[in-house]
Amino acid sequence: MTESSFKLRMMIISALFAAIIGILAQITVPLPLVPITGQTLAIGLAATILGSRYGTLSVLLYLCMGAIGMPVFAQMSGGLGILVGPTGGYLVGFIPTAFIIGYFLEKTSFTIRNAVLANILGTFIALIFGTVWLMFSANLSWTAAFASGFVPFIIVGFMKAGLAAWAGILVRDRLKSTNLLTSLNAQAR
Repeated sequence: MTESSFKLRMMIISALFAAIIGILAQITVPLPLVPITGQTLAIGLAATILGSRYGTLSVLLYLCMGAIGMPVFAQMSGGLGILVGPTGGYLVGFIPTAFIIGYFLEKTSFTIRNAVLANILGTFIALIFGTVWLMFSANLSWTAAFASGFVPFIIVGFMKAGLAAWAGILVRDRLKSTNLLTSLNAQAR
């Protein structure tokens, strides 16, 4: 595969995952300050399947789509106001989340066990970014921000981390069996 066709393929796959993140963001359980969404599941899937570079690219594309006003954020919302509002820290936190999940798996191995660990780590990263941002943007105390921006999401976050790890490794293995990821990984290194 030539380098230009590899890059084109990866841009298309990254854009596809950006769309998947936007679709799963619409699965929402409303809570008072911050809803539970399918975004974190999609972030974990993208990073587990694509690795650090292209998983992060998918997140960046998703955030750009939302920033320009496309209704890809939770509850069909979009715009810069969402990125700087109370939930903006979770969205911005998806960038290091995706990178660290993918990086962890690239440095260890793409197994379900490692993917669960990586996705749990990613859950903590997203929640920490979101909680700190929520504290400042909503003018909350540390205790109030932790109680409303971290605690309600940790158990669901662990469940989504496990699902993203299992499904991500399953899909990744299937893609490798078709030689899609084998040729991509050879080009990426």
